[in-house]
Amino acid sequence: MSGPFPGIAGLDTYALEDGGCRVEVIPTRGALVTRMAVDGEDVLYLDESTVADLTKSVRGGIPVLFPNAGPLPGDTYPADRKAYSLPQHGFARKLPWTVRQAEESLLVLGLTSSEETLRQYPWAFDAQLAFSLAGRRLTLDFDLENRDTRPLPLHLGYHPYFRVPQGQKAQARVETDATHAWDNRAKHEVPFTGLDLTAQEVDMHLRDHSAPGTVLERGPGLSPVKLSWSGEFRMLVVWTLTGKDFVCVEPWTAAAGALATGEGLIHVAPGERVSLAFDIEA
Repeated sequence: MSGPFPGIAGLDTYALEDGGCRVEVIPTRGALVTRMAVDGEDVLYLDESTVADLTKSVRGGIPVLFPNAGPLPGDTYPADRKAYSLPQHGFARKLPWTVRQAEESLLVLGLTSSEETLRQYPWAFDAQLAFSLAGRRLTLDFDLENRDTRPLPLHLGYHPYFRVPQGQKAQARVETDATHAWDNRAKHEVPFTGLDLTAQEVDMHLRDHSAPGTVLERGPGLSPVKLSWSGEFRMLVVWTLTGKDFVCVEPWTAAAGALATGEGLIHVAPGERVSLAFDIEA
């Protein structure tokens, strides 16, 4: 790897390449994967205007959701007998990550706790995100070290936007054995009988998807996307909007609000590390 090149809005962008697969990442935009292309075919959707405008949350690519996936009730949660405030999907996707290693098919980025993060999430940590490319498979390895004196609560998710043109959504499929879900549009639990990806909005949080992965069939002429993840990812979220050429298939370690409810949180002991992997193969 020869170093970064000026990508969208001139932001330093790193490219990983292996054979016919190319992945692009912008470290300063929340460690965002902006592109994954296999033999020239884009696997991901990206609204470039949201990358260029630093006041906006990016719509597209693969946002990293840490230290919370989804919203918290009232955007707050208790810790140390105080109330702390965090925005939906946390701060990692909005902060600049530093480059720790850059090679042809490997990029390692880091994010360490700071005064800014401690105001929102009062634990000292070091997070590392390694992107590695092997053939058509991209692996995201998230490694977190608890540098605090107390157990650290971890809630992690990914929000990949896969390119599915609106006209293909009737044929698109997400493999799952789930039988019940939280319908985030209707705000209540529902028996899960399948996904209608042509609906105006789908925002389904599948409670009992049992496999550590899934397959997204993107319709005729587009390669399917095979996803796999560490067993700690317990929740599968599927989101799409009519008229937008994406379907998001999102592994989360716990349901929305976990920092407030405590349900499904991973706790990392002081001085310990945890590593979670997410693979995308097209």
